[in-house]
Amino acid sequence: MALEQDFAAAQERVKKLAKRPSNDQLLALYGLFKQATEGDVTGKRPGMLDMVGRAKHDAWTARRGTDKAAAMQAYVALVESLVKTIG
Repeated sequence: MALEQDFAAAQERVKKLAKRPSNDQLLALYGLFKQATEGDVTGKRPGMLDMVGRAKHDAWTARRGTDKAAAMQAYVALVESLVKTIG
């Protein structure tokens, strides 16, 4: 239960960062969040003209096979790292 509480707290902390994370950091957060909440990616990869959708899909696909708890832990660790580096 503590991990789920830490995960929820990290979701709130990331919204209050002093600066916007880089696109790569945002994609890492997205991939970990989706893997933690929904599991392995489903659906087709978006087409070439949907660059944002493709990047998100690829970030989530990169986490394929990661179990829910590991994805939550990685998300919490990434948020803690972001808080330390960008506030």
